[in-house]
Parts: sequence; structure tokens; C-alpha cells
Amino acid sequence: MIKILNKKFNPRIKARIRKNRQALNKNLDNFFEWVKGAELIELKECNTKEDPVRPELSNEFRTGYGRKIFGVKYQGEIHAVMCFAYTNEIPKSVEELEKFSHDAFLQSAMRDQNVGQIAIAYTVWSKKKGGGKLIVKEVFKKIKKSNHLNRLVTLSPLTEMATKFHSKNGAKLLQVNEDTQNFEYKVL
Repeated sequence: MIKILNKKFNPRIKARIRKNRQALNKNLDNFFEWVKGAELIELKECNTKEDPVRPELSNEFRTGYGRKIFGVKYQGEIHAVMCFAYTNEIPKSVEELEKFSHDAFLQSAMRDQNVGQIAIAYTVWSKKKGGGKLIVKEVFKKIKKSNHLNRLVTLSPLTEMATKFHSKNGAKLLQVNEDTQNFEYKVL
């Protein structure tokens, strides 16, 4: 009796595995299709309510004095956002980030508008799977091509999610502060 059940059951399991494998391969192809067609662009503003890290920061803050917003755009839609400040020092808080980016901005008037030597990523979020990793990769490429930036450092919250995200993407923990932590991505 058991042999009869095994003979009927095994072909069904095999067919289901084949079908699931085909569906998984199709989904992976669709995932990589959007990644290949995405482009990094500078944004004038973002929907700050979507920011899970620092929604209290206005667009004026995000685009003022040595600070920029970048997005990953695919088919006319923004799928990931990362906000940066350019500084010459590593901040331990949002207040220091504002001060250091403002100082670097003022110093840049003497240096052909090259603001700061350190890119500080202070918030990142994704609306589509793979978007966070993709924007880190694209911004990393942009920084490597710049002639004045030599470091990519984060100002991250003290959360397990932030720690896992940056560690998984190759960053090394620099320091843990009172309310934040700094990770550094190696720029060669």
C-alpha cells in the first residue's frame, strides 16, 4: 500500500518543484530587469513622510548647505532614496551633521565649489526590493568618480536593522555614539 502511494505522490511532488523553480527563475529575471534599467539621479525634494529613519528633516534641510538627495529612478518612478551631507569631519549627531556640512559648504567657496571630502549618508530607504542595496552601490560609484570625496561614512540610527544593512553591504563600524553609529564604506 505504501509503495502505491509513493509512486502516485512522487510525480506530483516533482511536478510542483519544477513549477516552483520556473516561477522563482521568472521572478529573479524580473527583479534583475528593474535593477539593470535603474539610474541614479539627484532630486530637488523627496516625500519626507516615507523616510523611516529621519522623517522630521525637511526638504530644505536635505538640500541646504552641502546636502543633497539622490534617488534610483526606474520607468519614471523613484524606488530608493538616499540623503547626503558633504563634510570634512565625521558627525556624531544630526546637529553636528548640519554644522559640519554648513562649514564645508562655506569653505568650498575657496576651492572651486568642491564641498567637503567626506560624503555622509544620513538616511536611506527603498520602496522596492533590492533598491537600498542598489542605491548604495550607485552612490558608491559616483563618489569613487569624484575628484574631492575620499570617504563614504554613514550617520545611522542605533538599530539592529541599520547595523545589518550596512554590514551586509560591506561597511565597517567606525564608532558608536550616544544616539547614532557611524559605518564606513571603503573607497579605493
